[in-house]
Amino acid sequence: TKNAGILTVSPSASEIIVTITGHTGSKTYDGAEMTVTGYDVSISNPAYTEGDFSFNGNGTLSKTDAGTYSMGLKASDFANTNGNYSNVIFNVTDGSLVIARRKVTLTSATDQKTYDGTALTNGTVTVSGDGFVKNDGATYDVTGTITNVGTKPNTFTYTLNEGTKADNYNITLKEGSLEVTPITDEVVVTITEHSNSAKYDGQEHKAEDYDVTEISNGLYHESDFSFTGDASHKIVTGIDADTYHMGLESTDFTNNSSNFKNVRFV
Repeated sequence: TKNAGILTVSPSASEIIVTITGHTGSKTYDGAEMTVTGYDVSISNPAYTEGDFSFNGNGTLSKTDAGTYSMGLKASDFANTNGNYSNVIFNVTDGSLVIARRKVTLTSATDQKTYDGTALTNGTVTVSGDGFVKNDGATYDVTGTITNVGTKPNTFTYTLNEGTKADNYNITLKEGSLEVTPITDEVVVTITEHSNSAKYDGQEHKAEDYDVTEISNGLYHESDFSFTGDASHKIVTGIDADTYHMGLESTDFTNNSSNFKNVRFV
């Protein structure tokens, strides 16, 4: 009787590096779901193929909202299934999905008018940049207002509509300006001195003060100017029979309102 020979083939102990690189994707948020799936494989030994190992992880990543997401690939998801190799190493770079926030600029209106005694407002807000996606948006509360001559920012706030997620947007606010310019047409203020009369009686008599008898523009009021002259110009006294003049002058009066640039006192 002859003894049967035995042939033993041992698995290769040579190191095999399997490099797994997860797929990636990126976009700007648009309200639609985005998916990345799968991975690329690079193997250090051409004798070893993708059919020689198994994958038991999740190679699909789907997201809608802005953010940075990982697929979740890891070395333990992969296993050598070929008994001819005993030293297989899996180097894994995870896949990812990046959805960038949309850049939105909200700008309140810029407006201007000549002073007319009423407030200047403008509730318009424009949306620029990437803009809001369909079904997203905001409402606006524009609070900017100015009545007198000058410039003010057209202040406003916003509230995102229901279902619009703030984390999907980078929102920048820009305030327009509201400007009221002065009236340049001439305004004529007519000042009439008070008068008095008496018969000579050896006593002192006087006339003092004045009336504002006419203002050519109804928007201009007595509170818009002041008497800045010498107090003696508002009174006249006399004893002897004669005619005395008070002596008010146009330069005794000063316009105090920046809403009017051309005021003449008569």
